[in-house]
This record gives sequence, structure tokens and C-alpha cells, in this order.
Amino acid sequence: MTMFGTSRAAFGTAALIAALGVSQPAWADTVKIGFLSTLSGPASALGMDIRDGFNLALKHNEGRLGGLDAKVIVMDDQQSPDAAKQTTDRLIKREKVDFMTGIVFSNVMLAVAPPIFASKTYYISSNAGPSQLAGKQCNPYFFSASYQNDNMHEAVGQVVQDRGFKKVALLAPNYPGGRDAIDGFKRYYKGDVAAEILTPLQQLDYGTELSQIRASGADALFFFLPGGLGINFIKQFTSAGLGDKIALFGPGFSADEDVLSAVGDAAVGMFNADLWAHDLPNDANRRFVADFRKEYGRMPSSYAARGYDTAQLIGAAIEQVNGNLKDKEALGKALKQADFTSVRGPFSFNTNHFPIQNYYLRQVIKDDQGHVTNKLIGTVMEKHGDAYAQECGMGG
Repeated sequence: MTMFGTSRAAFGTAALIAALGVSQPAWADTVKIGFLSTLSGPASALGMDIRDGFNLALKHNEGRLGGLDAKVIVMDDQQSPDAAKQTTDRLIKREKVDFMTGIVFSNVMLAVAPPIFASKTYYISSNAGPSQLAGKQCNPYFFSASYQNDNMHEAVGQVVQDRGFKKVALLAPNYPGGRDAIDGFKRYYKGDVAAEILTPLQQLDYGTELSQIRASGADALFFFLPGGLGINFIKQFTSAGLGDKIALFGPGFSADEDVLSAVGDAAVGMFNADLWAHDLPNDANRRFVADFRKEYGRMPSSYAARGYDTAQLIGAAIEQVNGNLKDKEALGKALKQADFTSVRGPFSFNTNHFPIQNYYLRQVIKDDQGHVTNKLIGTVMEKHGDAYAQECGMGG
């Protein structure tokens, strides 16, 4: 468990106000963040990157969010809905956190959403974006600083469609995020589906699936396998000799920097779509990438970028309400304004509290120093929303 302590500055300010006989505004001294994420098991790198990005934003803000000292309580959900529900209960009832964030997987998010919303605690998603919470089950206490699950896959579908592939195989894990991935891809890809394969979420050996893909006659493969699943799959795909026969496409998190550092040359040539790229030419992103590499000794992933933006969003909202965390309505309005500079470029919220943002095409290359990394190719979609906002009853 990691906590950021309270500085003396806030107490000094309060004492000065009291000495001058001025009534003190209804602000807090500290904001408490419940950071619940997958920090163990095959997908632990994802949660760790979100955590590290969030922590870098805190460092950039001298341990504060919106002028309040930030106390971050970091817990492992073990990629288990049941474990996550127990920990959520503790964070809400015992720790009395003001915000929650960090969850990677949509099935975990859907399990903890009811008690979080019932407690009127704002959840700011740095990753999970299930379609249910974008549509009919949208909630005023849920904001996504990431994406709706379908979005990156929609962008990949658009790329594959534009590049003229006629017969594509699809592969994803059988859980809400995986099913959303396939739905999103097919929303924009209009060619033939050679095979549609759903695998157990914890599966690491894809020999049977690779045989199916080979036999399908597909000229391209779209896959979504997060974390260690994707690492294993890309290695096995290349070892099976399919890399020279079938073009490989995926969402950004299936070819992110943590994946590439483990896969190496086997991923070179793969195309992927993401809401962020490490070489996006804006000042906020240049600072984020440079300082992340200095702080952690590795290239940040998109997970880290979203963790960073999540902290910045929370800080901007707290600043707008002058630290008054008790006024939930005002805090929600401040979050909706999204008055922060995102490392990904343009960012605003739709009526369902999911982002309207750009999606970019990246290709895996080997750079001049011999590092396998992503290179920004261009923009696939500009100011793109999700397909479920019209089902959300929250209005404007």
C-alpha cells in the first residue's frame, strides 16, 4: 500500500486564515484516491504502468491534486471481481476515499460499479470502458479518462477496411472487453470474416487457434489480447510462420511498449491503433515521455499515459471547486468540463462521460538505435465518440 503524505503548507494556510478572523471555505486539506488495479499475475504490467503514470502526474504537481495534498491508497484487485468487490468495500467504508481509479479489466469494473455508485464516489477510469456503462447503465459518478472499449478496435477496423483486406480472422478473449473489441472492429470493417475466435481470458497457448487461423484462408488477422496474453500470442504467431502470410493488426494495447519490450523483433511490421503515441508532437506529451523515461527507465505505454491524464483530470476538477469535495454536483460539473491539457491531444466528454478524442495509427518498427518501438503514422479518426452515447439517459 502506497500513500502520499500531507504537507505542512495546507495547515499553515488554515492557521493564517483563522488568525485573520476570516471564515474558511468548505475545502478539504487532503484528497484520498483509492487506486485499485491489477498488480499481480500475467497482466500486472498494465496496472503498474497506470500506477506509474498516475504517480508521475503527482510528482509534476508536487504531490498535490488541485491544490490538495494527495493520499493515494494502492491496492491489488488480483484480476478477480470477487477480490475487487471486497477491496472496494474497504476503500469506500473504511478509508472513505474521495475518488477511485485504476481498474484494468471490464469484468472487474462491472463488478465494483454498483457499490461505488451507491456510495456517490466518483470513479475515473484510466482503462476499463465497458459498453454497458457507456449506454443504458451510464452513471453520473462514472467518467472515463481512457476510451470506450470498442473505440480502438473501431479505428483498427477502419484501417483494415481502407487498406482493402477482404478476408479477416478475429481473435479475442471471451470477456466483456474482448466481445466489445470484436463488435467495434466489425462496426467499421465490412469485408468477410474468415474466423471469429474467442478464448478463455487466462489462456497463454494458442496452438489450436493458430491452426484455425491458418486454415481460414484469411489475408489479415485482427487480435486483441492484453498484457502477457498478447506477448505469448505474437511470439507464437511469428514462430508458426504466419507473419509472412497474414498481415497483423491490433489495438494499441496489443502492441504497446511493455509488450514490445518482451516480444522484440517478432512484432516488427504490425499495425495498431491507439488514442496516444509516444511521438505525438505536443509539449505536454514531450514532457510526459521524457520524465517517465527518466523516472522509471523505460518507455511509457498508453496505459501510463492514461494514468497520467487521469490524475490531471482529477486535479483540474478539484481546482475548479476550490477543494470543496463535499459538493458532489459541482464536482461532477467540473469533471465534465475536462479542463486539463491531455498528453493525447484534443479531449472532451460526450453526454455519457466517455471521451471524444482522436485515434492514431502506429506501426511497430526498429529504430536507429535498434529498439523495437511504435512510430506514429497518422490520424485514423478525429474527435471520435462511441456508439452507445445515444442510449445513455443523462442528456447533455
